[in-house]
Amino acid sequence: MDKFLNKYRIASTRLQTGDYGSQASYFITICTKNRKNYFGEIITAAETQNVASLQPTAIGLIAHNNWKEIPLHFPFVELDEFVVMPNHIHGILFFNPPWLHDWTTNKFGPQSQNLASVIRGYKASVKTFSTMNQIEFAWQSRFHDRIIRSSKELSNTRQYIINNPANWHRDRNSLKPLPT
Repeated sequence: MDKFLNKYRIASTRLQTGDYGSQASYFITICTKNRKNYFGEIITAAETQNVASLQPTAIGLIAHNNWKEIPLHFPFVELDEFVVMPNHIHGILFFNPPWLHDWTTNKFGPQSQNLASVIRGYKASVKTFSTMNQIEFAWQSRFHDRIIRSSKELSNTRQYIINNPANWHRDRNSLKPLPT
């Protein structure tokens, strides 16, 4: 573990040579605290075992709607496939900032107009709604990201997201939340 100001800190999971504000596609996963199923439950259509979707709770609807509104707050972000699951969200965000033309390495310091600020704003919007409406809800403190590096990877990631609800019953995180 690294130390900063004589205190232990958790090392960043971000790609050290990456620039999380330049033009790129990112595959994002954001989980609820302890993987609790705050967003709803997956239901499968009775006539086909392949069609599954989220039956959302109020906070699940807000999570979905607020994700769709990301480009209103960050006009340089375009949405691709995304899905809200009972205890997590998967999505692809494409960054196309008109003021940046070159890829640079990630910089230490204030984070704005980049992936971290977009996710921070999104998570805050959902949490604010839950607090204002006295709905029990909490996020996991971090999120997972992957820079999508090829059209094949983009296609595979889209398919993974689309198929996620149908595969929920096989997901190890759907069986039970982590202990608190």
